Amino acid sequence: MDVGEYPMAAVTSYGSFRVNYNLEADFRMKRNSLSVVNKIVQSSPAVKQPKYLPLIDRARASSVCRKWNEVFHIPDLWRKFEFELNQSATSYFKSTHPDLIQQIIKKHATHLQYVSFKVDSSTESAEAACDILSQLVNCSLQTLGLISTAKPSFMNVSKSHFVSALTVVFVNSKSLSSIKIEDTPVDDPSLKILVANNSDTLRLLKMSSCPHVSSDGILCIADHCQGLRELALNYYILSDELLLALSSETHVRLEHLRIDVVSENPGQVEFHTIKKQSWDALIKHSPGVNVVMYFFLYEEEFEAFFREETPVTNLYFGRSVSKAALGRIGLNCPRLIELVVCANGLQTLDDELICIAECCKNLTALGLSECEVSCSAFVDFVRRCGKRLTHLSIMEDVLIPDGNYNLDEIHTEVSKYLGRIWFPDVLPIW
Repeated sequence: MDVGEYPMAAVTSYGSFRVNYNLEADFRMKRNSLSVVNKIVQSSPAVKQPKYLPLIDRARASSVCRKWNEVFHIPDLWRKFEFELNQSATSYFKSTHPDLIQQIIKKHATHLQYVSFKVDSSTESAEAACDILSQLVNCSLQTLGLISTAKPSFMNVSKSHFVSALTVVFVNSKSLSSIKIEDTPVDDPSLKILVANNSDTLRLLKMSSCPHVSSDGILCIADHCQGLRELALNYYILSDELLLALSSETHVRLEHLRIDVVSENPGQVEFHTIKKQSWDALIKHSPGVNVVMYFFLYEEEFEAFFREETPVTNLYFGRSVSKAALGRIGLNCPRLIELVVCANGLQTLDDELICIAECCKNLTALGLSECEVSCSAFVDFVRRCGKRLTHLSIMEDVLIPDGNYNLDEIHTEVSKYLGRIWFPDVLPIW
């Protein structure tokens, strides 16, 4: 059966709805498209991209005549493809038809340049993705993304199977510039293979939650991939040596550094500290870098953080954060642009919030939920920040009425200092 003669079932998955979940989504109802964390500096002028019909429409058109079928196979139409793999009984998106997958490998593997795999939480789907990767021997990819819509997926695949499949791409692709392999069993030896074949072209590497990668493995990347501009990793492999390597004279300026600080069980992880001199070296070398930190810790685990000046620009606390840590943020995070606190407990954060307003002169965005701030302190915070607070998402139950303001009055005062109409956010009642 020729590619242009696929049954519609083989291609309908291409147009399925794609959802991108992230920690701060619940706090960005007003700023989804304007988040500071997504403002990545572009190193080249914008180029107008050609627009193509969706795959399902191209497949229909290809059956009209022989000429249109030939057009269906034009290489430019197959440079970018997302393989969607799932178990139909438990997934919300449709899987790429097996016949289409085989035809792509057979006829269009050499044309593929921008490839991603979206899999559900099942081990079977992740293994299917690895099977496809292992067949891409004739490809020279520029970007590769492995996306799990839910954990554990790739982490349930045997390490040898995953690394073997990934190595096929690393060896045969000599111009990889962007790699997203978060929540996978990638390891140090496979990263060395990546460096050996793609050190001159790698610009972006996202590899948070990769437990088999050590600080030496990521240091190898920094030492040899001098063009690396964006990096995402877990805190446990962040080191002074890594920051100094990213700050060397021969390394390009880093634009985006994302650090996930994660603890599954309180007390089981002892977090190390990064020296101020190492952070200073990074900022001296890359003064415009966005340093984004996601924290998933328990309150008692923040002792190692923010005790010295830390050049973080975006802070997200997904589980909880201690009152003391928030106090240190105001004193030691002068570059802070965005702060999101998901939970804190029943202690009011009045003094900590005022300190942040006073000391973090670049702060433009704040999100608060499941914590407490008095109405008076919140008004004072907004007054000190003024119109530079372009994004303010505060759940209504965060604000505690006091002798000066109640919930009906606070929006008037806050709106006055912001220079625009503002109301606290309210959870919908379904």
